[in-house]
Amino acid sequence: MRLINSGTVYYIPEPMTAGVELNRYVETELFKIRTAITLLAAGHVEKTHVAPVKPKEGDIRLADGTNWNPGAGAGFYGYYNNAWFKLG
Repeated sequence: MRLINSGTVYYIPEPMTAGVELNRYVETELFKIRTAITLLAAGHVEKTHVAPVKPKEGDIRLADGTNWNPGAGAGFYGYYNNAWFKLG
């Protein structure tokens, strides 16, 4: 599991290296997938320090307000009509 600069949690598989037991490799990768899904299902949003490169209509981000300030300081923002709007 890794975070991309947009603050989105997602899963990237690690390459299998020589000498690693297949069973152990699959178990580790499944654990990372479960962790990413659990965070997303719980509504977890990582704090974002840079603006997303290609935001999409409906994106929600938690801006840090310092390195990335979409306009009204730190907080949750939604992206629609080609702009970021503070939520709440």
